[in-house]
Amino acid sequence: MDERLKNVVLEHSDDIVTMWLEEINAHKKNDYTSTISDEMFESTNREFVNVIFSSIEKQGLSSDLDDFSERLINLGWPLSYLTDGMQVFRRVVTDFILKQSDKIDSDYFSEVLRKVDGWVDPIINRLVNEYSGSWEHIVSLQRVALQELSAPLIPVMENITIMPLIGTIDTERAKLIMENLLDGVIKHNAEVVLIDITGVPVVDTMVAHHIIQAAEAVRLVGSRCILVGIRPEIAQTIVNLGIDLGKFPTKSSLRKGFQTALELTNRRIEETQNNDEDIEELIDSLDRE
Repeated sequence: MDERLKNVVLEHSDDIVTMWLEEINAHKKNDYTSTISDEMFESTNREFVNVIFSSIEKQGLSSDLDDFSERLINLGWPLSYLTDGMQVFRRVVTDFILKQSDKIDSDYFSEVLRKVDGWVDPIINRLVNEYSGSWEHIVSLQRVALQELSAPLIPVMENITIMPLIGTIDTERAKLIMENLLDGVIKHNAEVVLIDITGVPVVDTMVAHHIIQAAEAVRLVGSRCILVGIRPEIAQTIVNLGIDLGKFPTKSSLRKGFQTALELTNRRIEETQNNDEDIEELIDSLDRE
């Protein structure tokens, strides 16, 4: 009976495709595919249903299915398009087979459902797995990218680096901050590191503890740490919590911290004034040349 049902479906594939396309096109007006061009939607539907019949005909999952799903993933089509399409295919094929029989009893009905499920369910599972694998890969890449951005160490001058911190600091991120600080100090031969917490919304006991640990680790490798971006509300919180930040300098702004860093590396900012006469003489000399 299995082969007979399969032959019925394959021999009447054109009729089934027509019924399937009619129902799929009816959904387009009200769902996520409404913004897709009619040409793209029509060609994708044709390819989709051909892939389904190819899998049924080969009695298994074909490579065409993997190629098709990968292409839709790259184009940004939602998984629901595929799963909804398969559910429509299940319903259309079941109805078509049942209508071909003059007499339908419970055993025949159950056998038809079992056979159609055997065609449809493996395809759905493969499509879901393909999408899930793609999402996991994307999430993994995004996690790595966010980790790299969550604790950047930026060399701004010889022997001076800055680590701007933005957002909440948890235990995992604090560990990353510590690792990046130590690696960056060695890599850039930094004598002074500025930790800028201007973008950190809350500094509690845990955050302060992590910062103190990071500063102490920097000191142990021969560098100095300056904490900058101490806003009034953060200063008040630190005082109320009884947190001791006296082991390393703190500054209210990055500018003041940078000035201190220059002093610690035996440098300073010199202000120069341009003389108008000197500028005119320079312009005249350029004209003569």
